[in-house]
Parts: sequence; C-alpha cells; structure tokens
Amino acid sequence: MTEGVRTSLSNSHVPAAEATPLIVLERLQDGAFAEVEAVLDGDAESLILYRDGDHVRAWLNICPHAGRRLDWAPGQFLKSKDGLLVCAAHGASFELVRGDCVAGPCRGESLRAVEVSVRDGAVWLGM
Repeated sequence: MTEGVRTSLSNSHVPAAEATPLIVLERLQDGAFAEVEAVLDGDAESLILYRDGDHVRAWLNICPHAGRRLDWAPGQFLKSKDGLLVCAAHGASFELVRGDCVAGPCRGESLRAVEVSVRDGAVWLGM
C-alpha cells in the first residue's frame, strides 16, 4: 500500500494563463501515487498520477475489468512488491509505464492514459 495525495480542481473553460496545476510536484513523492479530479471533455474525472523521477504519468482511475475505481479508499492505491498498481476490487495488476494489465481479470487491456506534463514545479493537464 502506498500513501496517496488527493486534490480536486476544474480546468474547464479556464484560459491557459489562469489554469490551475493538478498538483505541485513536491507533494507527489517519487514512486508514489496521487488521485486528482479534473474536467476532461466536459466531465469530472478521477485521475491517478504516478511519479517516476522527474516524470509523471496519468490514467483515468477506472479499472477496465469492471469500470470501478482502482483505489481502495479515496487517494489510497495498492502497489505490489513487484511495483505494479493493483486494483483494490478484483486484483488486476498494471505495469506503470503504459498502464497495461499484466495479471488478473483484464489481462491484455490497459488503463486509459491522460496526457500530463511537468513544468514550473507542478503537474498540468496536456503538454
């Protein structure tokens, strides 16, 4: 289990100069997860952020197996001893480079990636 960070925001209809970052990078420890909420295509979505050094990857917080959230409590994710993200509902295991399911009921499927970038000490939607 890894300790997570949970934040909430809406980036819809905000000019780029006034956009709010998803999270300040220093709040997301290397090798840790965070759950943030953001508006994508007009819908509020829960996202998983994963920090790997200076890079951050993001996926929708939805298991492709049953459409349920992956966290066992808001912002709390399971990480296996092998370094895989594990769905709290049915144990599907996802590698953390592309979000591919490598074990469990949705083997061969993938988490839906969300494009994020790191700049100015924060994580932002898009590039």
